[in-house]
Amino acid sequence: MYSTNTGKYNAEKAEGDDTNEIGYRQSRENDQIDLKYGFERVKDTQERTGYLINIHSTEILNEDRRLVAALDMYFLQMDGSRYKTTVIYAPYLLLITRDGTSLEVAKFLGKKYSGQLLSIEHIQKEDLDLPNHLSGLKQNLLKLRFPNTSQMNKVKRDLNTAVRKNREREKANTYYMQMLSTSLSTAIRFDDTEGEGSGPNQNVDFYDYIVDIREHDVPYHVRVSIDLNIFCGTWYTVRCRGGDEPPVITPRPDIIDRPEPVILAFDIETTKLPLKFPDAQTDQVMMISYMIDGQGYLITNREIISGDVDDFEYTPKPEFEGNFIVFNEANELGLLQKFFDHILEVKPHIFVTYNGDFFDWPFVETRAAVYDLDMRREIGFSKVNGRDGNYLCRPAMHLDCLCWVKRDSYLPVGSHGLKAVAKSKLRYDPVELDPEEMCRMAVEQPQVLANYSVSDAVATYYLYMKYVHPFIFALATIIPMEPDEILRKGSGTLCESLLMKEAFKVNIVFPNKQVSELNKLTNDGHVLDSETYVGGHVEALESGVFRADISTRFRLDPDMIKQLQENVEKVLEHAIVTEEGVPISDVINFEEVKSEILSALQQLHDIPTRLEQPVIYHLDVGAMYPNIILTNRLQPSSMVSDADCAACDYNKPDARCKRDMEWLWRGEMLPASRNEFQRIQQQLETEKFPPLFPGGPQRAFHELSREDQANYEKKRLSDYCRKAYKKTKVTRLETRTSTICQKENSFYVDTVRAFRDRRYEYKALTKVAKAAVTAAVKSGDAGEIKAAKGREVLYDSLQLAHKCILNSFYGYVMRKGARWHSMPMAGIVCLTGSNIITKAREIIERVGRPLELDTDGIWCILPASFPQEFTFQTNHQKKKTLNVSYPNAVLNTMVKDHFTNEQYHELERPNSSDGKGAEYSIRSENSIFFEVDGPYLAMVLPAAKEEGKKLKKR
Repeated sequence: MYSTNTGKYNAEKAEGDDTNEIGYRQSRENDQIDLKYGFERVKDTQERTGYLINIHSTEILNEDRRLVAALDMYFLQMDGSRYKTTVIYAPYLLLITRDGTSLEVAKFLGKKYSGQLLSIEHIQKEDLDLPNHLSGLKQNLLKLRFPNTSQMNKVKRDLNTAVRKNREREKANTYYMQMLSTSLSTAIRFDDTEGEGSGPNQNVDFYDYIVDIREHDVPYHVRVSIDLNIFCGTWYTVRCRGGDEPPVITPRPDIIDRPEPVILAFDIETTKLPLKFPDAQTDQVMMISYMIDGQGYLITNREIISGDVDDFEYTPKPEFEGNFIVFNEANELGLLQKFFDHILEVKPHIFVTYNGDFFDWPFVETRAAVYDLDMRREIGFSKVNGRDGNYLCRPAMHLDCLCWVKRDSYLPVGSHGLKAVAKSKLRYDPVELDPEEMCRMAVEQPQVLANYSVSDAVATYYLYMKYVHPFIFALATIIPMEPDEILRKGSGTLCESLLMKEAFKVNIVFPNKQVSELNKLTNDGHVLDSETYVGGHVEALESGVFRADISTRFRLDPDMIKQLQENVEKVLEHAIVTEEGVPISDVINFEEVKSEILSALQQLHDIPTRLEQPVIYHLDVGAMYPNIILTNRLQPSSMVSDADCAACDYNKPDARCKRDMEWLWRGEMLPASRNEFQRIQQQLETEKFPPLFPGGPQRAFHELSREDQANYEKKRLSDYCRKAYKKTKVTRLETRTSTICQKENSFYVDTVRAFRDRRYEYKALTKVAKAAVTAAVKSGDAGEIKAAKGREVLYDSLQLAHKCILNSFYGYVMRKGARWHSMPMAGIVCLTGSNIITKAREIIERVGRPLELDTDGIWCILPASFPQEFTFQTNHQKKKTLNVSYPNAVLNTMVKDHFTNEQYHELERPNSSDGKGAEYSIRSENSIFFEVDGPYLAMVLPAAKEEGKKLKKR
């Protein structure tokens, strides 16, 4: 037995040495590429201030010659010089163990993984899944720290297997068995005190005590960024301390101006066969056009291009200047070598392309390989993440503008080509050329082809500079990721990393990613094919052309007009006091405006059927979904069941912390019953299935993986339903009620609120910056114009970045694999939004004509004689005049009456160490408000091609 263990130890040691060698070699390669771009690792103790432009995880040898995980941080100084510094930070994961067994498990793991673990620490965190956690109970966790991520992943495999087994055993467990195991563990601990190696301790498997594993799948660079509060796009002062001591990194929020990184935007033109897509194996690169910080360059391949191209200018608009220097190279090898040499000469921080991940970079890489040039070795770029991967480089970023267009530009799907984007965003018509003509033009009209080639580089560069650059680096200041990832990841992933950052701040342990249940059964025994919630309500009510100068027939409801007359004072008070924050006593002309509205309503009441010119409005709810979340204190962890409430100390008969809200569930299920499903399962257990690998033995049903079993069950059940029921799906709608805990830890709601308020701040600052630009243009001071425009772009990009994340909080909770996942929450948000718009429609239908219902607003026409805008004069210090839209005020009063949360709990004092419980105050909350856009001159609603149908959102 001893010799076997020694052999295993030696094998593991050899494997570890190999891993160390590979990691060390990789680290040296990375450092060599970084040096090519001017990023040298600083080791002196001099203090430097720099703008953090990029981060990457790496592995380096520490003073003990051991490979350790670290984070490379790439800095840019104000004078343009660059450096990198490295922070050694141990990756870790957290374990939840059975009550009272953490010491034994820690001792066992320390011995078992003595060569792989750095340390084991006992910590406490808030766990929102813990029963009765509101009473102040904390989750006890074991924090396992490792020298590097590969060591952590090896140990994690064992721990994951143990957790999976324990979970399956737990499902079959009873309360009696739990009591038995608890008494057994007590006996074990008692025996353990008698001496090492005595008693039943020999036979205990301590893996059985591991209940859950947390925070094991957080990417390393995200982990370090969250824990050390390090973000790209921010200024820091850094001082290294030598050895393995981490550098002192101090944020510098006082520095606002951003440095100007070297940006290279490029585009290639290639040969191609008629009616074929370019093939990198046979075709050649005939031109590379690129811009570096506003200066254009063009390299031509004279083997394809018939004559030398002279330097020229391509400036589509005065603000998009493009002077091009041309290099005429003898052949394709010369062209590629010139491009690579120029890159290493200017050392760009950022490479910009348009669909470069899937065309430009792979084409250049393949053509370079033909001439024995390794693109990774030459300029550091290579494909990452397999077949569908992106082309990335460590010291320089590759930002593909197409990713921004798809996710953040809000352009329709058909307008994602570079030409269409240039038209809509840069407001000019780019040069267009038939791809079939390009090879002919290379011979007959090289100058025209050169003009076309550079037009793409100019469009890409200025699109990036105007929209993508400020946006991505604004997001980088709040999201713990590198800019490359921020551009390419979905908004749900950005939202999750932001929530992880906020959860860490308030000491909340992250939940694990949601895992969907295989072949889930409904309460009445049907297998669910899919389940979701009913989304927002969108409806097209009319089609045609509506103009403000063409009279329209209205048929008003006198009862509704009477109701409005009775509520005039209440509506105006709500608009002035609640929305504007001005006391009624400060308003000078309140009675005059009130009587003016009453007389206008009386005229409408006397003649309800009228032909008059319409007023076209769009009444929409500002940030509807985030405000519904905030008003009702909605968050995934606050969706509670009766079992959660039963375990809670605050669950008393007079408690007001439970708020019940409805949502619409929609499920698609197979029509077969539970008995039929079980018969099919029994039948499958008697059959044999294909081998795991060619030539292997056939497998029984229980030998298949759980996913394969579920697939076979579903396929067999679908076939059965097709024959027996003549259909494979039945759709069912249900109105369900969920309980929202109003006392739950509010970190999610606080994050949403902070984002909403910050976005409003940036919107206000954008208005101020726009006014400053106008003033600067009038003064004619070039320096002031540039500075003012820079501030305008900065604040506008910040408010856009916050809007992007703010709109993701609602959709994120229904994302597959989300850490904070909740279908009821998403359903409640949608149904509440739908009810608000439906209620608004009921009012508008009785005083005007609704034209179209959007997810968060309503397009409508009202009679011109309906009360519209009114100005109130006040004695208030800040607001001397108030402009109030009466139709808007009516809808906001309706929202206050029907959608206010009367039981919003605010935490006044948290649980204290002396045993005093938390204290909450209860108040009414409603932050849902309509905003009025208009009046518009005209609205065109196109008709559908099919009879009886209307086009939505057109």
